[in-house]
Amino acid sequence: MGAKETLLVTLVVGLRFLVPLLIPRYPLPAVVASLVLDAADQSIFHAFGYDPPHYQSYDKAMDVYYLAIAYVATLRNWTSPSAYRVARFLYFYRLVGVTAFELSGWRTLLLIFPNTFEYFFIAYEVVRAQRDPRRYTLRFWIWVAVLIWVVVKLPQEWWIHVAQLDFTDQLAAHPSMGPTIVAALLMVGAVYWWHVRPRLSPPDWPVRVAADPIPDDMTTWQQRADWTAVNSAVLSSTTVEKVALVGLISVIYGEALPGLDVTAWQLFVGIAVLVVVNAAISVGSARGRVGTDNALVAFVARVGINTSLVLVARAMLGGDRIDLPAAALFLAMLSLLTLLHDRFLPVHAARVTSAGFDRSRPTEHMST
Repeated sequence: MGAKETLLVTLVVGLRFLVPLLIPRYPLPAVVASLVLDAADQSIFHAFGYDPPHYQSYDKAMDVYYLAIAYVATLRNWTSPSAYRVARFLYFYRLVGVTAFELSGWRTLLLIFPNTFEYFFIAYEVVRAQRDPRRYTLRFWIWVAVLIWVVVKLPQEWWIHVAQLDFTDQLAAHPSMGPTIVAALLMVGAVYWWHVRPRLSPPDWPVRVAADPIPDDMTTWQQRADWTAVNSAVLSSTTVEKVALVGLISVIYGEALPGLDVTAWQLFVGIAVLVVVNAAISVGSARGRVGTDNALVAFVARVGINTSLVLVARAMLGGDRIDLPAAALFLAMLSLLTLLHDRFLPVHAARVTSAGFDRSRPTEHMST
C-alpha cells in the first residue's frame, strides 16, 4: 500500500474499532454510526481506488466486534429484563449461526440464523428515547423481534447471503426500483404518522440518546466488587456465557484470519481456559478488594495478565506453537469483552432488582 491507502485504511479501520466503544454511553447513535460505517467502508475504499485484500474477513470480524460490544452494553444500560432476555437469545442465536457458517461455508445458515439482534437493539433504544421500556411486556418485545425477523431480516439476509445481489447493480438494472422503494418508505411513514403515532401514550421524558445513569449502588468499583464477591463464582452460568461469547467469536476470527495454524476446537478450548482463568482473577480481585474505576487502566492490566499467561503457555509448548500476532488480537478482544462483562454484570443485577420493585407499574402495548 502507498501512503494514501495506508492513511485511508488506518482512518476507516480506526473508526470501526473506536466508534463501537461509545455504544455503552451513547447506544443509539453509536450503533447507527457503526451500522453506517459497516455499509459504507467498502464504497469509501473503492471511491479512493483501493480494493483491500481479505475484505470479507475483515468486514466480518468488525461486525462481530461491534455487535459483541452492543450485547455487553445491554447489561449496563437496559432496564427491561424482558427486553434483555429477548436480546440475549437473539444475539447468541446469531453468534451460533455465524460460527456454523464459518465452519461449514453453507450460506443458507445466515438466513436461518438472521442478525435480528442488531435491529432489535435499535428498536429498544428508539423506544427508550422517550418511554420507559419497563412499561412493555415480554409479549410486546417478542412481537418486536418477530416483526424485525420476518419483515426486515429474512429478506435482507436472503438478498445478501443467498441471492448475493448487489443493491447498486440492481438499481442500475431496474430503474423503477428506486422510486418504488421511496414510495414504500413514504407509505410506511404515513401509516406511522397518521395511524400509529396518535395511538401512542404520551412520552415519559424528552428525547434522550445518552444511556440512563448507572444505579447509585453500582457507580464505584468497590460497590461492584462487593456484589461480585458475594454473587459470583468461577464455575457458574456467567462463566459459561463468557466462554460461549468469547470462544465462538474467537472461532469466527480464527476462520477469518488467513494462515492461522490451529483447529477451531483447539482455539475454542484454549480461549475457554483463558476465560475461566480471567473469571478466577475477577472473583479473586473482588474478594481481595483490588480494582479501579479507570476502564483503560483495568483493560491494560488485564491485557498484561493475559499476555503473561500466553507467553508462559507458549514456552511450555515449545516456544513456537502459538502465533504471536494472532494471539495479540485474540487477547485484546478477550480482555475487552470479559472486562466489560465483569464491570456491567453487577449493574445489570441492580437494574433487574429495580425493575422488580416496579412491577406495579402499568404495562402497555403499542395500541394504548
